[in-house]
Amino acid sequence: MKFNKVALSIACAAGFTVAGAAAANADTVTVKSGDTLSQIADENNTTVSSIQSLNSLQNIHLIFPGQKLVINANNGNAAVSTQQSAQTTQQASQQQTTQQASQQQTMQQASQQQTMQTTQQAVASSSEQAARDWIAARESGGSYTAQNGNYYGKYQLSSAYLGGDYSAENQERVANSYVLNRYGSWANAKSHWLQNGWY
Repeated sequence: MKFNKVALSIACAAGFTVAGAAAANADTVTVKSGDTLSQIADENNTTVSSIQSLNSLQNIHLIFPGQKLVINANNGNAAVSTQQSAQTTQQASQQQTTQQASQQQTMQQASQQQTMQTTQQAVASSSEQAARDWIAARESGGSYTAQNGNYYGKYQLSSAYLGGDYSAENQERVANSYVLNRYGSWANAKSHWLQNGWY
C-alpha cells in the first residue's frame, strides 16, 4: 500500500509538472477540500474529460486540496489571440484613418493649388487683357479698320505681318504672336510702349 501511495505521489508530481508547462497561458483553479472534478467542470463551464486531458490526470476521482488544475488552456490563448487581433485591427484602422487624412490633405492642397493657379491666370489674363486693350486704344482707338500708312487695324500691324488678311481674327492672332515672340506678354509690350511710344 505504501508503494502505491509513493507511486501515486510521483505520478501526481509528474502530472503537475506537465500541467504546469501547459498552463503557462491557461486558466487555473486550486482544488479545495470536498471538491470533485465534475463540480469544478460545472462551475467553470467545461467538461471532466477536458480537465483530465489538460492536466494529464490518470484517475479523475483522485484530486487533492491545494492542487492546481488547468481549466481551459484555450481561454488564455484565445484572450492573447483576441488581444493581438484587436491590436492588429486597431493598427489597421489607424493606418486607414491616417491614409484617408493624408489623401484628404493631398486633395485639399491640390484644390487650393488649382484655385490659386486659376486665380493667378485670371489676374494674369485680366492684366494681359487690360494691357492689350490699352495698346489697342493708343494705336487705333480699338478699330480693326484704322489705317496709318503701312500700318493697319486695331494693333497697327504692318501689312507684311498681316499677309494681306485684314480680318479681325487674323489681326488678333498675328498681334498675339508678335507680342509673345517679341515681348513675352502684353504687359511687357505696354511697358515698352510707355518707355518708347511704340511697341
